[in-house]
Amino acid sequence: MGVAVTAMFVIISVFSGLEDFNKDLVKDLHADLTIKSKSGKTINNIPEILSTLKNNQDISHFSRLIEEKIYITYNGKGDIAYLRGVDSVYTQVNPIQKNVVYGSYPSFRFNDEVLLETSLDMRLSIPVDSTQSTATLYMPKPGKGLLNKEENIYNEKNIFVSGPFSGKDQLKNYIIAPIGLSEELLNLPKNSAYSIVLKLKNPEKANSVKEELLNSLGKSVTISTKGEENAAFWKMINTEKLFIYLIFGLVIFITTFNLAGAIIILQLDKREQARSLVSLGFPLSHLRRTYFYTGLLIVFAGIVSGLIIGTALCLFQVYTGSFKVVEDLPFPVKIEWKNYLIVSATAAGFGVLISWVFSKISKGYITKT
Repeated sequence: MGVAVTAMFVIISVFSGLEDFNKDLVKDLHADLTIKSKSGKTINNIPEILSTLKNNQDISHFSRLIEEKIYITYNGKGDIAYLRGVDSVYTQVNPIQKNVVYGSYPSFRFNDEVLLETSLDMRLSIPVDSTQSTATLYMPKPGKGLLNKEENIYNEKNIFVSGPFSGKDQLKNYIIAPIGLSEELLNLPKNSAYSIVLKLKNPEKANSVKEELLNSLGKSVTISTKGEENAAFWKMINTEKLFIYLIFGLVIFITTFNLAGAIIILQLDKREQARSLVSLGFPLSHLRRTYFYTGLLIVFAGIVSGLIIGTALCLFQVYTGSFKVVEDLPFPVKIEWKNYLIVSATAAGFGVLISWVFSKISKGYITKT
C-alpha cells in the first residue's frame, strides 16, 4: 500500500503544480472582466460605456481592443496571424511589456510599430527596430459585391517590428499593435472596439462588479469574468485531475487486497491459538476486533510511510528540478495540505473497509478441525 500511496501523492502534487503553472500561463491572456457586444463584433455606444467605467470606483484601468485574423508577409515569406489592436493603456490591464524579449514596446506615436510573438518572428525573420525593413499586413476588405481588381480585395499596411515578445503558447502567432492600425485595416471609425478589458482594484469582487455594470450598461453588451473566459480550459484541467485521481484510487483499492491476504494468512497462522482462546471463553467479537486492528495498523503504516516517501520525492524535485518536461522546464510540483487529506482519506477508506470485511470470521471456521 505504501508504494501506491507514494505514487498517488506524487502525481496529485504534480497536478497541483501544473495547475499553478497553467494559471501563470493564462493570467495575462484575459482581464478581470471583458465587455463585448451582444450582437455583432463592434461595441456600440462606446462614449457612454467609457464614461460609466470611469465613474466606477472598483475599476483600476480599462482598455479598448480590436482583434482579428490577418495575413503578414516579409521578404517572400507569409503567415496567418492574429492582430490584437490595443490602446496605450493596455499595459495597465495586461503587463505584456514585461514579456518583450528584446527591442521595445511600441511607443504609440505611430500606428506602424508592432510587437511580434517570438515563434512568428522566427519564422518570418523580420529585423527588429529597423525602419528600413518593413513587413506588410493584409486584411480582407469588408463589404459585398463582385471584385474585379486585386487592390479591391485587401487593405494593406506596412509595419516595422519594435520587438518580439513571449506569448507563452497562449498568444502564439499574435501581433500586438496600436488600435489605430486595426481601425485603418478594418475601415472602422476612431474609438471603435470589439471588446473592452478591465482591471479591477480587487479581482475578488469581479462577480459583484459584473452585475453592477450589467445593470448600468443594459442588455446590449455581455460581460465575462476571467474564469468564464477560461472555462473550457479549466474544465479540461479539472477533468484530467479527476481521472488521474480515479485511476490511482483504483490502484490503491487493488493494493488493499494485499491487506486482505495478510489478514487471511494471520488467521490461518494463528488458528490454533484462536481456537484455544475461544474454548477458554474469549469473546469472538474481541478476536474479530484483534484482526481488524491489525489491518488498521498495516493501513496506518502504509499511509505514513507512503506520505513520507512521497513528500521526500516532491521536495527533491522542488529543490533540484531533476525530472524535466523538456530540457529547460522541470516538472512543477506543489505540496498542499489538501493532497495529504485526499490521499490519506482514500487509502484509509479502502483499508478500513477491507479490514472490516475480512476480520469477520465465524466461530465455526475457528473450531473446525
